[in-house]
Amino acid sequence: MTMSDSVQQLIQGNAGFATHRFASGLKIIPSLKIFVIGCVDPRVDPSLILGLDLGESAVIRNIGGRVTSSVLDELVLLRKLTQAAGGDFDQGWTFVVLQHTDCGILRMQGERSKLAGFFGVDEGSLEAKCVGDPHAAVGGDIAAIRGAHDLPSGMHCVGMVYDVNTGLVEVATGLE
Repeated sequence: MTMSDSVQQLIQGNAGFATHRFASGLKIIPSLKIFVIGCVDPRVDPSLILGLDLGESAVIRNIGGRVTSSVLDELVLLRKLTQAAGGDFDQGWTFVVLQHTDCGILRMQGERSKLAGFFGVDEGSLEAKCVGDPHAAVGGDIAAIRGAHDLPSGMHCVGMVYDVNTGLVEVATGLE
């Protein structure tokens, strides 16, 4: 069986990584205590956009970079891991919700039942998710993190919107 060109490219890319960029001895807790929730869009790789190196941050990516009930569940489990390592999410951590312009989720606005299922809400509550406005959406998602019962109230959270046309990130005002 032969490997596809794309798999071969991945293997070659890994060889270059292992030779030139691999860093042994990294800790499981990000060195900068930064946690990013971002979109799966290939134009929006949070580590590249924010200039982060391997080991500096943890990243969860999903459709739209949205804070859903499953993301909150993951954060609760990751908090347990952090506590086991002697820390907690309100001790110097920064949580970034990174959304972006021209997001594919905009093209799904006609799929109300699917979007409602993704967010874990009924269709009547979908408007509150601000699917069409990433600047408003990051505010709602930051509020969801801050309001989660099993996460500490003192977490530092910031919302950012990346512009796919300029490459620049804008910090959503009033959310820091």
